[in-house]
Amino acid sequence: MSTKPVVLFVCIHNAGRSQMAAGYLTAMSGGEIEVRSGGSEPGDQINPVAIQAMAEEGIDISQGVPQLMTTEQVRDSDVVITMGCGDVCPIFPGKRYEDWELVDPAGKGIDEVRPIRDDIKRRVEALLAELRSA
Repeated sequence: MSTKPVVLFVCIHNAGRSQMAAGYLTAMSGGEIEVRSGGSEPGDQINPVAIQAMAEEGIDISQGVPQLMTTEQVRDSDVVITMGCGDVCPIFPGKRYEDWELVDPAGKGIDEVRPIRDDIKRRVEALLAELRSA
């Protein structure tokens, strides 16, 4: 069993917000944290504008594949961050849950996605600082 904290990012399509958050946490944590992401209704590819926005930050999420979030993933995670999946995300007692209200980048251009990306970065930095001080 891993002693690293496990963080799961969940959004509906697992194609934008959760992939960007997972990309940031993976890059910033240097392997200290096991990072997972999933969606309640996974899309068929990562949002190309999200890929472009993250590439501007030097983070490559182009190899990501939208995954179906499973009940087991939620159960096995220490922290579950949801991003607009509403009531479809399973809840387990004793887990830390946060819901980040973020605009869905689907269908938006790069100028509209950058502020979403930057908001995600700030939230991931704060989460990482909390996990490191726990």
